Amino acid sequence: MLLGDILKTFSDEAVATEYLLSLGNMPLVLRLQELANAEGESLGEFASAAVQRYASEASEEEWLTLVGLLSRAADPAEVCLRRALEYTAAA
Repeated sequence: MLLGDILKTFSDEAVATEYLLSLGNMPLVLRLQELANAEGESLGEFASAAVQRYASEASEEEWLTLVGLLSRAADPAEVCLRRALEYTAAA
């Protein structure tokens, strides 16, 4: 799967929500739910927007890190979503 395909997949908020919940990282889910509530968005809307924000704002160093992680990942989509959400939660 190409990185562009992964990013496109997460433009669907239902897919983004499903992947987010599959990560099993409840502290991250709760933090993102707080951020989503503050923005007046559903968790899926926020997760989808987070991926788009990551795609447009991440540094070159972050992209290199992501590409390295993706090359070794069993589920590249999960890795991409996790990085994007952690990036957004840290902002």
